Amino acid sequence: MVNDQSLEALANLLNLISENPFDLSLHAQHIRLAQSLPGMEAEAQSAMEMFTGFYAANEDVWTQLIKFKKESADLNTEEGVNEVLALYEQAENDYLSIPILKSHVEFLLDGYNKYASGEETKPDDLAEVFTAEWVRATLPVVTKKSTLHWTRSHEVWDLQRDWAMEQLEGSSGPEKAELVDWITEMLVERLKQPHSNSDDTSVTYSSFTTANKPEADYMKLLQNVSQDKSRAVKAFDRRFAMENTLKQSGFSLEAYSNYISWESRSKFPDLFAITGLHERAIAEAAKVRFEGQAGAETYLRAFWISYSDAVRTLSQGAIQLELEVLQRAIRSVPGSGEIWARYIRLLERSPGDDTADSIAGLYDTAMNTTVEVEQIIPLVLARAGFEKRLLETGEGDADSFATLLEVMETGMKAVRKDATGDQWFRLEKYLAEIYRSAGLMDNAIGVWEAATKHYKNSYSAWTQYTDALMKGERTEEARKVFQDNHRKNFDWPEGVWDAWIAFEHLYGTVNEINDAIDTVEKARSQLNARRAKEAAKTQYQYDQAAAEQQASTLPVADVPIPPSDAMDVDQQASASAERGTKRRADDADDEDSASKRQKVKNDEPLKRDRENCTVFVADMPRNVSESDLRALFKDCGKIREVRITAFQDGFVATVEFMERDSVPQALTKDKKRIHEQEIAVHLAWSSTLYVTNFPEHADDSYIRNLFNKYGTIFDVRWPSKKFKNSRRFCYVQYTSPGSAQQALELHEKELEAGFPLSVLISNPERKKGRTDQDADQREIYVAGLPKTTTSDDLRKIFKEYGTVKDVRLGADKDGRCKGFAFVEFDTPESASSALQANNSEFKTRRLAVTISDPRAKRARNAPDTGFGERADTRNRSVRIKNLPPNTESQEGLLQQALEKIAKVKRVEIIGDTREALVEMANAAEAGKLLLNTEPLMFGGNTLKVLEETALPGPAASTSRETKFVPRTAASKPRAGLGQKKRLGIGASSSAGSKPSQSKAPAGAKGQNDFRSMLG
Repeated sequence: MVNDQSLEALANLLNLISENPFDLSLHAQHIRLAQSLPGMEAEAQSAMEMFTGFYAANEDVWTQLIKFKKESADLNTEEGVNEVLALYEQAENDYLSIPILKSHVEFLLDGYNKYASGEETKPDDLAEVFTAEWVRATLPVVTKKSTLHWTRSHEVWDLQRDWAMEQLEGSSGPEKAELVDWITEMLVERLKQPHSNSDDTSVTYSSFTTANKPEADYMKLLQNVSQDKSRAVKAFDRRFAMENTLKQSGFSLEAYSNYISWESRSKFPDLFAITGLHERAIAEAAKVRFEGQAGAETYLRAFWISYSDAVRTLSQGAIQLELEVLQRAIRSVPGSGEIWARYIRLLERSPGDDTADSIAGLYDTAMNTTVEVEQIIPLVLARAGFEKRLLETGEGDADSFATLLEVMETGMKAVRKDATGDQWFRLEKYLAEIYRSAGLMDNAIGVWEAATKHYKNSYSAWTQYTDALMKGERTEEARKVFQDNHRKNFDWPEGVWDAWIAFEHLYGTVNEINDAIDTVEKARSQLNARRAKEAAKTQYQYDQAAAEQQASTLPVADVPIPPSDAMDVDQQASASAERGTKRRADDADDEDSASKRQKVKNDEPLKRDRENCTVFVADMPRNVSESDLRALFKDCGKIREVRITAFQDGFVATVEFMERDSVPQALTKDKKRIHEQEIAVHLAWSSTLYVTNFPEHADDSYIRNLFNKYGTIFDVRWPSKKFKNSRRFCYVQYTSPGSAQQALELHEKELEAGFPLSVLISNPERKKGRTDQDADQREIYVAGLPKTTTSDDLRKIFKEYGTVKDVRLGADKDGRCKGFAFVEFDTPESASSALQANNSEFKTRRLAVTISDPRAKRARNAPDTGFGERADTRNRSVRIKNLPPNTESQEGLLQQALEKIAKVKRVEIIGDTREALVEMANAAEAGKLLLNTEPLMFGGNTLKVLEETALPGPAASTSRETKFVPRTAASKPRAGLGQKKRLGIGASSSAGSKPSQSKAPAGAKGQNDFRSMLG
């Protein structure tokens, strides 16, 4: 039963859609709501049909509509069948869909088989529909559409092949000869097309030729097709690596975009390949756009633009093909002014008697669907350009100039409805130049005067206004504009001041030049004072925000007082406080010195405080350069590094300073301009999320798909697992803080049972609490335990040394202690303190207590292969070459890529050599990786996997040491076999009774050396 609240929600959505019919999100909500309500199938169907009236629909929507049509249409009549076929054709015209095409073919074949087998008597109303001849003529039209999908076309085409072969088996005489000719043509054409199962097609052609062609013609027929087949196979193989990368990415839109760029850079572009790739990318973008993925609309528009441009440049003037692409595009992205502009220019290139009327009608329709400033501008310029070119060629009439002015005026009015308008004044510049060319300079000046009234704080609008006055020889008016407005709160006042001084140098007297310079210097001094005040305020707000963020995630008792020095990190509780009330005798003596040591430690500056010293710059112009950014931030402090990254919809950059104190001043550059475009500047960590507790199988593509819908992702950083293989967290960085804030809604959401996701803003003040690089120093190894030992026993023993986080007993199959255990503390200091328990007595035994050695744990858990440790490590290790540049910090991401093929123990990238050493779980897994035949892609590079044959040992001399082979460490303190040694009567302490001590080989290194080598 549908409640009143649901019906009201449906009614509200319908009202909103009537007001905003091209709001895709409203249509998606309407469909989902109707589908979720019981007994509302008719409303769901109506919602989908309404959607297809405004937009091209994806395969999920069309599948449901086709199902509804099959259930409602009379399939015993030709009219009813044609209704279903018309719906299939409309669906296939929207987007390439293998499931839809496959369903279409199955519908044709099911109809034929139903009547051909005698299962049902064919109604007279069907006439020629579903006859063998009708199916034979219809099938190729459908299957041909599938050939654009190189990797999945066989799912559709093979259905046609199998049906044709069945027809051939039951035929004879002229009918058989006709079928042989048809199948021959079909197979030969198929061999020319790149597809994933070309070997199967070759076998089919060979068998078919053997059975149905003269034996003497066999070799000649195979030779005739071999060259075409070879070309098709080479074309497919050349793209195999890109296809593999696309698959590994989970068919992400970014991967499709990279694939299209790669295809477009080909020396000899293949229109068939480019068409198929664009069709696949567009279908995927439309699908995720409907699901609400952020950025999908931008990708979809870009794919259609790239597709239409490729058809225009590669189709050798095939106007009809380009027209079909653009007509489909405006159904898919009706809000794209770039697509409408291309459509207008296409009509202009193919003139007819009604071209002017067609373009006028198209423009009016486009203006009703396009609302974004960046889409309105190209549309207006295309429409105005048509009228301008008519005037220039003498084909225009008396109304053409008036139409041109009206288009520009209404276009500027539409743009100015947006709060920011057009920062580059493209329409104003175009119209002013039209007036200037026509000798109407006063009108050109009027354009810029009007612009200054709307863009009151834009230095560019005001300088364009004064330039126009100078060109009109109205210099006194220009000087008055500078004098009256130089104190305005411009977005870049220096630009206006420089323009004023340059003006006076051209047109002013000596006194006027000096007056201008003096006035500007006074204004500059006041501006600098104001900026200093703003910087101090920003510094205060920055410190407050950091403190509040830290406080919001800690218990009240643990929140530290905000430090006076912003470089201080969270203080840790003293070891004595953590141990409770029991204290060692020497605690009091060491309290002062320990406090001093702690203070000195906290006052030491970090070697490279990347998170606190970096700002993020977004909304940059496409022609931005590193020098532009360095010039903008040069007065903020010494810059360590600038990195610019290109995205589908623009450029972003990170600017890292040498000192943290430079950041507040850098934040004042927000809303400043580079090349007349306003930029956005924010703290790098404010748009970065710390994400943990996701399912164990989650990888990079899983996380990106999960967080993509909230905004454009700049980067996803994964930790290296060489310290701890169970590390499961990552950092997701967006291009804007707003996206990061929206994504916080995922916090504590259970993706799978028992996995409440943790999503927090990555405040660097909490970073110390998140790291697990000291995990091994916080854990001790306890040996010599009796079989009756329990976890509670160990907690009681070691709680006096600090807070015990975890106890893991080595247990046999019956659950009894095997004589050893691992005890983890919350700080390394507590673990070090617990070493005092070494050689202490417990249940008549002597305990052996040492800092846990991860290598020893691995050795205890490793199966005995019969080889030495070095040989065993070598047998299960491989070397990876040809890594992309700048991947030194991507060990975690590389391990994910390798684990899709075989089980990996750990990965280490060797500096900047673009090589890595990989230790697999065992030799069999190493063999699996070495024998992998598919290209292994990482960061756009095809990796080379080689057998590792020369792992260095302690005595080996090599320029590049692997860290996988542990050096011999000094022996641990032992307590014999766990029993306290008792001397018999009359026994004496002799050399034979001394406990044996193993000596480390010369040059051996200990635990700390090994750990420092790991970084």
